[in-house]
Amino acid sequence: MAAKKKSRGVKAKQLVKAEGNQKEQHSYLTPSGIRAFIQEVKAEFQKIAWPTKKVTTGLTGFVVLLVVIIATYLGTVDLLLGKLVTFIINS
Repeated sequence: MAAKKKSRGVKAKQLVKAEGNQKEQHSYLTPSGIRAFIQEVKAEFQKIAWPTKKVTTGLTGFVVLLVVIIATYLGTVDLLLGKLVTFIINS
């Protein structure tokens, strides 16, 4: 049993070492590497399901409305707590 575990460990180490060498050989800092990177980026962008203009506008409006509501709430709480602290300090 110990021999099998040891041999699996050696094989795994060799596999990891081989993968590491392959990664080191493929560099994006060369012209062909830059070209490959750009092609991969284009391929990934084609996979994206972009929302329609109507959906984007609706969600943007919702986010803006939510920000205004939360800002109003936090501003009110801050104002009230500030007045409360001022009242306690002056008492």
